[in-house]
Amino acid sequence: MKTRLVLILSLLLLAISLTAQNYVTRTGYIRFYSEAPLENIEAINRQVNSALNISNGEFVFRLLMRSFNFEKALMQEHFNENYVESHKYPNASFQGKIVNLNEIDFSKPGIYSTIVEGDLTIKDATQKVKQNGTLEVKKDEIIGKSVFNIKLADYNIAIPSAVSRNISPEIEITVEVLLKKM
Repeated sequence: MKTRLVLILSLLLLAISLTAQNYVTRTGYIRFYSEAPLENIEAINRQVNSALNISNGEFVFRLLMRSFNFEKALMQEHFNENYVESHKYPNASFQGKIVNLNEIDFSKPGIYSTIVEGDLTIKDATQKVKQNGTLEVKKDEIIGKSVFNIKLADYNIAIPSAVSRNISPEIEITVEVLLKKM
């Protein structure tokens, strides 16, 4: 009986210490921006779920495509119905790792350059990506930031020729997550 109690307490302490390595958010920020001759397109999503495990560098995020907000309602409707088909593909996600984890001291506040590599899934396509960013380490939180470009065609997002001058084939993605210690 005593051995069983020690085993249960040991497992509980291990679980607590493992969760202490995780940082999460449900209010991350992703912005996309498309610059075109006739009109710029911008949308913001502030409902991004994200997690970072600092012990092994695993980093994930997931978001609802319908949670992107546009300045014009018609743009939002076209985005969801015609381009990303959010009724069929409601989520976008990233699952990867920090490649240069050994260069980041999570016990010391500061801003660290990062390289994140993994699978980015939008609509019905998954592409391997490798992007630079930063992690700002604070007492009980980490701020992750990155800005990068993706090609819409890589994610099976077709632009009709009638509006091809209005939408750039490449868009800029800005990611910012404020991760809090679990």
